[in-house]
Amino acid sequence: MTSLSGKVAIVTGAASGIGLAIAQDLAAQGVKVTLSDVDVERGKAATSELAGARFQAADMSSAQDVQALVESTRQAEGPVDILVNNAGIQHVAPIVEFPEEKWRQIIEIMLTAPFLLTQAVLPDMYERRWGRIINIASVHSVRASAFKSAYVTAKHGLLGLTRVTALEAAEYGVTCNAICPSYVRTPLVEKQIASQAKVHGIPESEVVEKIMVTEGAIKRLLEPAEVAQLATFLCSDAASAITGSAQMIDCGWTAH
Repeated sequence: MTSLSGKVAIVTGAASGIGLAIAQDLAAQGVKVTLSDVDVERGKAATSELAGARFQAADMSSAQDVQALVESTRQAEGPVDILVNNAGIQHVAPIVEFPEEKWRQIIEIMLTAPFLLTQAVLPDMYERRWGRIINIASVHSVRASAFKSAYVTAKHGLLGLTRVTALEAAEYGVTCNAICPSYVRTPLVEKQIASQAKVHGIPESEVVEKIMVTEGAIKRLLEPAEVAQLATFLCSDAASAITGSAQMIDCGWTAH
């Protein structure tokens, strides 16, 4: 795989889970990674263990924070070569009970922020005629699950943004792809267990087996490192012809 050493990356939601695993994998390739998260304590601790990395707190529901994240990275490290839109939250409830403020927050963090970040980094990528944008989507970008109206809507939208970005950016040597995992062993997934148990009327001990892995041919949760290694590959020159894609890593969920 062509060296990524010296490239500059932003990874959002990077204090734990998939984002941290991607930041770790990119840093291991010599990428200068800016980790961003609202969890300052955990984010700084994670960053301190990575060579050439820096941390910047940013709330993805704040357009000001989003713009500041790109500008400060540019000033500290140079133009952004790699953008990984990973930050996300979840709320599980029937549509008739779904709080409007939670809907708006999820859409802001998981769809509007990736748009604004993409908008901010593309000019430099176009000028340098190289760039990689990785949107951490979900199997829920192509499939729906009950009780996750905002999350599923945001992830469907993120796949649409991925495809439009790919079409507009192709002539400039910039690719944009979505990675669509099934359930990954992360704090976000672990936090869902109680709410999933409540809404489905089953014990918490049965949520992974009966809800999270039931649709896949392979009956297990993914590990963050599996998603990270795919992200790193998509950043490489070996993947330069892959763009606008929904890269399924879903244990066979969509094979049905």
